[in-house]
Amino acid sequence: MSTSTVYPVSARGPVEHDVREQIVSAAKEHFSRYGYEKTTVSDLAKAIGFSKAYIYKFFESKQVIGEMICSNCLMEMETEIRQTVADAEHPPEKLRRLFKAIVTTTLRLFSEDRKLYEIATSASSERWQAAIAYEKRIYQLLLDILEAGRQSGDFERKTPLDEAGAAIFLIMRPYFNPLLLQHSLEQAEQAPAQLSSLVLRSLSP
Repeated sequence: MSTSTVYPVSARGPVEHDVREQIVSAAKEHFSRYGYEKTTVSDLAKAIGFSKAYIYKFFESKQVIGEMICSNCLMEMETEIRQTVADAEHPPEKLRRLFKAIVTTTLRLFSEDRKLYEIATSASSERWQAAIAYEKRIYQLLLDILEAGRQSGDFERKTPLDEAGAAIFLIMRPYFNPLLLQHSLEQAEQAPAQLSSLVLRSLSP
């Protein structure tokens, strides 16, 4: 399975630069306190102690700063999901853990920091690069599990892999997409076990 954790984000200035990280760190704290939508680049400049023009040397817009924060958050979530899946030995259990980890990590984002959750909803609704990359990487992780299950004899092989993966991904979607999650909170605790059991029955050889 792929272990790369690079998410695409458009930015200016040197790739490795302490000021960039300083801006992102201060922006995250500011967004957490006042919200992403209500904060302007001028607000950030005043809070950080930099000029607005200096911030624009590193980020072309507030959205790009938000994307960097979103990218960091998604990398942490993906790392946790992959570790949870890797700890299981057999493909059926890996699939169960994938469902559970997706719900757990997204719920944590929803419940622990609602201001930063605003960034996640913007990322999903506006189709930011980092959000698209995250979805693609989770989808590939799902395909890897399905392929391993076919090789081990745990899963059927009649259905084309991409067709099976796309269908299962649609089932998962309400629980890792922040825009959809808010409409599925009542089922979030039971959903991973129920949905993964249903999917595993459909994958039986």
